[in-house]
Amino acid sequence: MNTELKEALQLLGKERNIPEDALLEAIKNSLLIACKNHFGKADNITVNIDPDTYEYKILQQKETVETVEDPVLQISLADARMIEPKAELGDIISIEIDSRKFGRIATQNAKGVIVQKIKEEERNSVYNEFAAHEHSIMTGTVQRFIGKNISINLGQADAILAESEQVKSESYRPQQRLKVYVIEVKNNPRGPRISVSRTHPDLVRCLFEQEVSEVKDGTVEIKAIAREAGSRTKMAVLSHDENVDPVGACVGVNGVRVNAVVDELHGEKIDIINWDDNPAYLIENALSPAKVICVVADEDNKEAKVIVPDFQLSLAIGKEGQNARLAAKLTGYKIDIKSETQAQESGLFEELGMDVPQYDEDDEYYAERMAERLSADAEEAEADEVEADYGEEGYADSDYAEEDYPADYDEAEAEAGEDE
Repeated sequence: MNTELKEALQLLGKERNIPEDALLEAIKNSLLIACKNHFGKADNITVNIDPDTYEYKILQQKETVETVEDPVLQISLADARMIEPKAELGDIISIEIDSRKFGRIATQNAKGVIVQKIKEEERNSVYNEFAAHEHSIMTGTVQRFIGKNISINLGQADAILAESEQVKSESYRPQQRLKVYVIEVKNNPRGPRISVSRTHPDLVRCLFEQEVSEVKDGTVEIKAIAREAGSRTKMAVLSHDENVDPVGACVGVNGVRVNAVVDELHGEKIDIINWDDNPAYLIENALSPAKVICVVADEDNKEAKVIVPDFQLSLAIGKEGQNARLAAKLTGYKIDIKSETQAQESGLFEELGMDVPQYDEDDEYYAERMAERLSADAEEAEADEVEADYGEEGYADSDYAEEDYPADYDEAEAEAGEDE
């Protein structure tokens, strides 16, 4: 047994994460290259390596001939019978070659082949490792800035966080640890090229898979995600177990689960809603926290018309249209939102074949709308009352009764004027 070779290959394989079979193949190819350099050709040479004992033999096949014209391929009958006594003309004789007799150049070339093979296998090993992490998240360290791009060290390889994949509201510093989403892993001669992202919607998905066991085991499914990185995310979830509340599972006790994701995303807001196969209900949920009067969805054209109470219009649209925009991304529908008043004025209720809603005092929407209107009316009335009560002197006449004025008030005022 070639103990030294076996121990060396096993140690190298563990350090570089290279299979022993690949190393044995590299040695085999290097010996063939050495033979080719030594003899000028290697078509008739075979290398046999025992995978158990690591013993190897180099055999050169030669044809037995009467007159030798090519000593590399042919052998005389007399020489053949010295190796194989029963050899006859035309027989193929296997001759063992001692690799120690190879020249320096042949040995150097063989060494170069082994080193090149080791580097190639090492690159392939690293590529295969990171290819297995494609479309998942990894934790890395900010290494250096390359222009506006950032190099993220992931251990055995560096990844590129392009400017377009960076969250504008986030600031990065050297040695900062980040969780990134692996978009793509490409193999090239210099090693794997890994592209990562902090803005990809699936980063949120993977973070919830880590934090929420129900999502990881498939009990709760994340059906859709719409994200504006650094600002807000909407996520629709569905439970495959009637005893599990999907939204509650993702939020966790006292919000511990969702807060862990929010912290990793540096404060990005996350809205979690229930998924519904009915597009109208899904759109209604997606516009949360705004309340909706009705939704009419056209599944063929992927369009929806939504009517909301007047006081909910700004909430449904959101700041700079963000709530409506994310709802449209989440559902895949083009959403047209109108207030109740706008719907009445434009005849939308009649167009949709609906009666104009008539609210009674027990209706939730009616109560909220009346509360809003009463509050506004009260503030307006109070302002009018104050303006009417206060005179040019800046105080209200009703604040003082006539008898509260001193009898000699006018005289005291006149004396004060004279003193001045």
